[in-house]
Amino acid sequence: MARERPVDAFAKKLLHAIEVSLAATDAARDAVQEILRRGAETGIFFTGTRKGEHPSFELTAQDREFLRAVSIKPDR
Repeated sequence: MARERPVDAFAKKLLHAIEVSLAATDAARDAVQEILRRGAETGIFFTGTRKGEHPSFELTAQDREFLRAVSIKPDR
């Protein structure tokens, strides 16, 4: 019987992490859609530390991808 290479274990771990991430995104999307079907509105608010009088906040590409995945359009 051939021994498993160390990289195979890491590949399995990565595949599992991807599957969990996709399932979580699907669950979040389903939850948002159910909220919308029931007539409520959804929103996500990001908070951070204040720097000066007008704090700024930048969404990353990953943030925008997640928001699109759960059918939320970020305000510009």
